[in-house]
Amino acid sequence: MRAIWKGALSFGLVNIPISLFPAVRREELKFRLLRESDLSPVSYKRVAEADGKEVTWDKIVKGYEYEKGKFIVLKDEDFQRVDIEATQTVDIINFVNLEEVSPLLFYKPYYMETAKGGDKAYVLLRDSLTSMKKIAIAKVVIKTRQHLAAVKPQDEGLMLELMHFPEELLEASNFRAPKARAASKPEMTMARKLIESMSVKWDPDLYQDEYHEALEKIIEDKIEHPDTKKKAPKKSRRPTNVIDLVSVLQKSIRETEGSAKPARKARPKTRRKAA
Repeated sequence: MRAIWKGALSFGLVNIPISLFPAVRREELKFRLLRESDLSPVSYKRVAEADGKEVTWDKIVKGYEYEKGKFIVLKDEDFQRVDIEATQTVDIINFVNLEEVSPLLFYKPYYMETAKGGDKAYVLLRDSLTSMKKIAIAKVVIKTRQHLAAVKPQDEGLMLELMHFPEELLEASNFRAPKARAASKPEMTMARKLIESMSVKWDPDLYQDEYHEALEKIIEDKIEHPDTKKKAPKKSRRPTNVIDLVSVLQKSIRETEGSAKPARKARPKTRRKAA
């Protein structure tokens, strides 16, 4: 796999040569818009709102709407004036306790691979963070944009996880808080029993993207049998207001005890070559 970024991890006077690799992937099924009558692909055009005419790329500029219908144009030199130096360095600002950072701030992980000559310092940082239960908070410029990031120990290595800046998070106070009274002792007991009955040892093989797999199967079926029509499955029942919470919890316990799903391997994907 090709590195998406190469540079150095820096804290104090220590510089560790590193490369970043994506730690996650999501394989989306891609669809095209087609004209129904002959399945001709429909393309997008860049059209000006003022007169409906198509605009070529060389006539397009970037603008910021500072008032309704009023724009200021920003050119390449304006973006270059932004004083963010792309130093190819993950610059550690400070170290904090992991438990003090809201999980909502983390959003995109990368594997951090050390380059030749950096192993000793890399291992020292990894082991120090692990023993102290801390993470490093850093700033890094990737593809012209500055990001807040965390450096975390993960198994035998270090991860760089991009973070939202705190001001990007919406306040929880913007959303309605539950107004129900505190749970009674019987309700809490039943809830604990239900959680225990559904608890298993963590196994990542238990979880697959079932929607993606089902959609792939439908596509394969339509390729093999294009004229076959199948009815959509019945919709699941809608949630209802819970009246007797304890009895509902008891029923849930009876239905779920000993019913933990066994691990299953993901169905191998069928690859079809384009015609």
